[in-house]
Amino acid sequence: MQDNKKTYITKDDVLPIAKKMKEQGVQLIMIHGYIDDKDGPVISYEYSLGPTVDSYEVRGEKKLPSITPVYDLAAQWAEREIYELIGEEFEGLDTSKRLFMPDNLLEGNGQILVTPLSELRKANVDERADGKK
Repeated sequence: MQDNKKTYITKDDVLPIAKKMKEQGVQLIMIHGYIDDKDGPVISYEYSLGPTVDSYEVRGEKKLPSITPVYDLAAQWAEREIYELIGEEFEGLDTSKRLFMPDNLLEGNGQILVTPLSELRKANVDERADGKK
């Protein structure tokens, strides 16, 4: 069983910590994000240090530096997912295409709209790969 050690950091600490971890050969496990009613966005970076998961948490920031240049796809997918779901921006991250949510399902960043399935089907019928309607 792993232990978890949590450290609260500022946005200025994100990139230096990622670089230090990478230089030491530490694996990035995941980046998590959610919206806290009191603090706003909460982003947690988790690194594997043997039997310990080292978590670094940033609270209340709407924009953070991307660690994709340091951890490549391990960071990119998590950052893009967080951007798409809660609207957290990562400086330097390419968000020109959606990761998994269709464009017509969102209004703005991280605003999921409830759309009847019949309307979604009608709107997406021309996007089928086989060309059938």
